[in-house]
Amino acid sequence: MLSASKKKFLIMNYQKLHIYTVTELTREIKGLLEENFPELWVEGEVSNLRTPSSGHIYFDLKDKESLIHIAFFKPLAVYIPFKLTDGLQVLLYGNIGLYERRGEYQIIAKRIEPKGLGALQLAFEQLKKRLEAEGLFAQEHKRPIPFLIQHLAIVTSPTGAAIRDILKVIDRRNPQMEILINPVLVQGKEAAAQIAEAIEELNKMGGFDAIILTRGGGSLEDLWSFNEEIVARSIYFSEIPIISAVGHEIDWTIADFTADLRAPTPSAAAELCSIQREEILERIENLSRQLFSHIKNRVNFLKDYLKTLSERYGLQQPKELIRQFSQRIDELLFRIENAAQHQFSRIKEKLRNLSSQLNNLSPLAILERGYSVTHSCPEKMIIKDVKKVKKGDLVMTKLWKGSLLSKVIETTDKNKEMHPRINTNEH
Repeated sequence: MLSASKKKFLIMNYQKLHIYTVTELTREIKGLLEENFPELWVEGEVSNLRTPSSGHIYFDLKDKESLIHIAFFKPLAVYIPFKLTDGLQVLLYGNIGLYERRGEYQIIAKRIEPKGLGALQLAFEQLKKRLEAEGLFAQEHKRPIPFLIQHLAIVTSPTGAAIRDILKVIDRRNPQMEILINPVLVQGKEAAAQIAEAIEELNKMGGFDAIILTRGGGSLEDLWSFNEEIVARSIYFSEIPIISAVGHEIDWTIADFTADLRAPTPSAAAELCSIQREEILERIENLSRQLFSHIKNRVNFLKDYLKTLSERYGLQQPKELIRQFSQRIDELLFRIENAAQHQFSRIKEKLRNLSSQLNNLSPLAILERGYSVTHSCPEKMIIKDVKKVKKGDLVMTKLWKGSLLSKVIETTDKNKEMHPRINTNEH
């Protein structure tokens, strides 16, 4: 039992002590944690992952003996390029905080990376695995590329090296091909949406035999627009066959796996799309020879088979009939050979006529008759309307032989006669 004096002493000391509320104590601890543990990196395994509708991400980061709660708030969580999953080993950057309501300390995350594998590479592998499981890469869903392409659409940057390479190859191999360029960004945050929208627009327009989706080479980050899910699905649902030619031969993107055909380079895509007239003639000639050889071999087989039958004991009596049939076969073979040769000659002559007609329709043939084509400089856009140029502009005129670089001195519309005023001081 305490005496009255001792009880009085304890009460007096008790009254002198500072008594914390729970909130005050929690905030004191919070201040100490945040002051003594600034931003830091920590590694561990993701577990108990939770993604509520708010867009925030909560999970525990653990090792063999301990765990700590992690809060990844939406403004930064939306920029995680890969999918977080339980069991994933990660490196996490953030600062220590304390959730006052439950008195629990946690890390407020600002950045997260997969351990041992780049974030973009992991995102690529995750998306590739998921889309492959859905069947987007399945061979049975791929459309054949037409043998003869007359109307081609190209989705790419209008200023990149890829489009210049493609146009150069097509101009050399098949200048009569009609080409539409749907210009898009091929790098950056808005590029994937533009690429997907361009493919959808071309499908709504219709009338194209194929689409080339292309850009030049670059790093994984540079090519990332072609690894986006929105682009993969637009390729998959396209009614027009798509050739993917993204980067160099060693570069592979999700677009390559989804497309109907993957070309190693932009120039290779152009080669696949453009077939020269000489190649067509050669293929027809080869097919004709194969057809004739097949018919001849078949007839010879039947002839030998008939001869074998005729030598059997049961057919010795009607030997004369067999000789007549044999002679008839020889006559038919001769007629088939003549008919095949005649048909081949007709086809060859028709192709020569078509080739001549194509040459007559060629822009070069028109230039040979004295016409010319004028392009703006340096854009190289064909000038069809005098309103598209103004005094002082430089223009390039393509002739049958050579080109002229000129400066516009005066313009007039087609209903007015132009009387040029030549300034000899201008160069």
